[in-house]
Amino acid sequence: MAESSGRKLVVEVCNAKNLMPKDGQGTASAYAIVDFDGQRRRTKTKFRDLNPAWDEKMEFVVHDKETMAAEILEINLYNDKKIGKRSNFLGKVKMAGSSFSKSESDAIVYYPLEKRSVFSQIKGEIGVKVYYIDEDPPEAAAVEEKPAENAKEEEKKEEKVEEPEKKKEEEEKPKEEAKEEEKPKEETKAVEVQAPATPAPAPPVEVANPAIAHTEKPKQIKEKAEIEKRPDLGVNELELRSLGNDRSRSAYDLVDRMPFLYVRVVKAKKAKPESGPSIYAKLVIGTHSIKTKSQSDNKDWDQVFAFDKEGLNSTSLEVSVWAEEKKENDESTESCLGTVSFDLQEVPKRVPPDSPLAPQWYTLESEISPGNDVMLAVWFGTQADEAFQEAWQSDSGGLIPETRAKVYLSPKLWYLRLTVIQTQDLQLGLGAEPKTRTPEFYVKGQLGAQVFKTCRTSVGSVSSSSANPTWNEDLVFVAAEPFEPFLVITVEDVTNGNSVGHAKIHVPSIERRTDDRTDPKSRWFNLVGDETRPYTGRIHVRVCLEGGYHVLDEAAHVTSDVRAAAKQLSKPPIGLLEVGIRGATNLLPVKTKDGTRGTTDAYVVAKYGPKWVRTRTILDRFNPRWNEQYTWDVYDPCTVLTIGVFDNGRYKHEKDVRIGKIRVRLSTLDTNRAYMNSYSLSVLLPSGAKKMGEIEIAVRFSCPSWLSLIQAYTCPMLPRMHYIRPMGPGQQDILRHTAMRIVTARLSRSEPPLGQEVVQFLLDSDTHVWSMRRSKANWYRVVGCLTRAASFARWLDGIRTWLHPPTTVVVHVVLLAIVFCPHLILPTIFMYAFLIIMLRFRYRLRVPLNMDPRLSYVEAVSVDELDEEFDGFPTTRSSEQIRIRYDRLRALAGRAQILLGDVAAQGERLEALFNWRDPRATGIFVVFCLLASLMFYAVPFKAFVLGFGFYYLRHPRFRDDMPSVPVNVFKRLPSLSDQIM
Repeated sequence: MAESSGRKLVVEVCNAKNLMPKDGQGTASAYAIVDFDGQRRRTKTKFRDLNPAWDEKMEFVVHDKETMAAEILEINLYNDKKIGKRSNFLGKVKMAGSSFSKSESDAIVYYPLEKRSVFSQIKGEIGVKVYYIDEDPPEAAAVEEKPAENAKEEEKKEEKVEEPEKKKEEEEKPKEEAKEEEKPKEETKAVEVQAPATPAPAPPVEVANPAIAHTEKPKQIKEKAEIEKRPDLGVNELELRSLGNDRSRSAYDLVDRMPFLYVRVVKAKKAKPESGPSIYAKLVIGTHSIKTKSQSDNKDWDQVFAFDKEGLNSTSLEVSVWAEEKKENDESTESCLGTVSFDLQEVPKRVPPDSPLAPQWYTLESEISPGNDVMLAVWFGTQADEAFQEAWQSDSGGLIPETRAKVYLSPKLWYLRLTVIQTQDLQLGLGAEPKTRTPEFYVKGQLGAQVFKTCRTSVGSVSSSSANPTWNEDLVFVAAEPFEPFLVITVEDVTNGNSVGHAKIHVPSIERRTDDRTDPKSRWFNLVGDETRPYTGRIHVRVCLEGGYHVLDEAAHVTSDVRAAAKQLSKPPIGLLEVGIRGATNLLPVKTKDGTRGTTDAYVVAKYGPKWVRTRTILDRFNPRWNEQYTWDVYDPCTVLTIGVFDNGRYKHEKDVRIGKIRVRLSTLDTNRAYMNSYSLSVLLPSGAKKMGEIEIAVRFSCPSWLSLIQAYTCPMLPRMHYIRPMGPGQQDILRHTAMRIVTARLSRSEPPLGQEVVQFLLDSDTHVWSMRRSKANWYRVVGCLTRAASFARWLDGIRTWLHPPTTVVVHVVLLAIVFCPHLILPTIFMYAFLIIMLRFRYRLRVPLNMDPRLSYVEAVSVDELDEEFDGFPTTRSSEQIRIRYDRLRALAGRAQILLGDVAAQGERLEALFNWRDPRATGIFVVFCLLASLMFYAVPFKAFVLGFGFYYLRHPRFRDDMPSVPVNVFKRLPSLSDQIM
């Protein structure tokens, strides 16, 4: 029996809804089989019920806490038929171990049932609760070993106890259950094969849900897990090991290896140990010179220094130890304790997974104080070395926090829904003042800096102090973990502008739900006024944290994460995104150094999902090389990776400057293929678009299963709550920008901070601001979509005017084929589309697209339009500039107004044809309808189509240059334009 880790997984199979009938009589007798980590449990059968309710709790033993996230919990539903007939499959649900919560939740999570194959007929959903409990591991038995004779007797007793149980199970099972085709073969084998009997100290105890089968893990796997100890191992990592034809991938296979000289200085030892001045070590390589921190004699430095090999201008390393003694007048004297030199050509090389190089004692050469030693290690390595992240780095300014590589996580966001129902017993505090007006009230909710209000409600009778204003309105906030302490609800009196009272709700204790099947409990809260009014009434509200929504915190067209807020609703990742940030070339100077020359201190920020990565800052280089590689889990292929390049100014207490940004949409990438390309970096400035250089990145999207990838395309883009209880576009925009502000504020408070200008640039927080340039770009996008329709119309006009007679003859033949063989229309259309698309496969773009300056309309935009785009809200420009821009906007809106009027007039003319607004025109149309009905009754439809087609394609010599009769009649119909003032 495998040893327990002290953790138990609890699975509560509650109910199922809307199952597929499988018994031939419109019902189903459903039971569930739950598998986890080689253990199996089975629920009872609910006969003839398409909405069964089991409410059974099952416990599973977690053998290894560290690898629990890699396990899969699978629930299969079957229809239990009579003996002699196989059970029918009703659906399955798979949950990753990373989605298990630690504490029990009252909310039932409903999962849609999945198909086992493409041809399975499955519908419905199942409601379960899944959580784990950590318990103290059981104490070891007092007696570990028994004599051989006693062990044999125990085995015999256990076999006798197990035999009747096996007979009972075999009698209860259907005889032909072994021949079942729809169940997986692995499950059948697990039921039939029994584990070898092991000595047990006591007879088995009956449980509510007996285990059907339990397979122990092989000892080799357990020993391997104990040796390797990988606590962060995820589900996708196990699945992705087999990618790329089983080739081994290192953590830096998308970037170049950068050689670094590593020097680890541990400590020094004097020849005469005595408590004296503090000492430090000094490293000198050519013009590079760096000191360690000063320490006393009995303390270690244990510092690592990494020198970029390309920046070294000497072939020798010199390490010296110095003693620093301070005098009474704050003056310090330094004395050298000795020096040791290394030839860099003889320094060993070390590449992981080699073990770290052990430090050694080296004797310091000194004529003044001989016999001193220093412990250090010197080796050549790469950026993949374990010591690189914490080392002093020569190319990034040393140990400056603002220039180090960091990984940031966005805060977990929730929607907080506050439903204001009504108030009672409001104490208005008017006293003997005359009450001439009916008071009006509204409720204001405040969570941190967010303030939302309900509409106003008036009270029917002001003479009664127990008036009950009612709202029944929802106020939705964005809450970020860790939550704000309180949600403040205030009732305001509009009549006198005073507050009636307020109540506070503790946010961390608010109920959480994952769907709309169960409404949260409503509660009454007492309203508190000032010090003289401890009770001013009470308010009835319903409040909950919505876990079934995904909180949108970035622009909709560049979203990178669509998962729900509740952890229980998260699905396992479908793939892995690997990004190698290699370097940049030909960067332009952004600032001046020493007031004489330009310089750039560049770094890169990549954002996908809640994970932000920031490379180290390469100081004073126009062609920096980072060669850093990062990975993200991918949950949806139709998402976007955003990468921005910035100039670091924060280490000098200035703002960071934008250099450029690129986006990569994952759905445009081939799976398991590495893309290595250079992309142009352009930034939009008030003076116009400016090319700042190029960035070289490598991207690879790995997916272990094509089936899960194709299935992701068929699933809704957002979680279920966005469709069953949607929010309005205006409310979504408000909440999106609120979430952006929260993410920006949280990341700017990190250490080192990720600047507000950096986060807003990557999140595109200004897409809602009016821009003449964006308006023109969107207009030309619409025109581009309509161009194909216009091209088809021109081609059709060329056919009907016989510009190319052979093509017109071919169209006549096609028309005859369509009329006489109408059943071939759809097959021909789809086959033609198939051939055309397959031919275009050869000419597809093999490089991921980047931002297009021509599509962005940055080349033909005026300076004033760019200045208007960069202007804040509200504006800070002069009144004359505002007047000019307003006149320009009026002229543009006037043309749009005329276009909308023309479109509306066409629809109004069509309505006038049926409403007898023009009696003569409508009369003509009525006579035409009567004659057309008689004609179509007598003439076959095929003959009409053939005749109309030949008439439409007639030769130009049989045509008239004037408009046709139907067009003339339609244009003479009246519209409502003449009734507009």
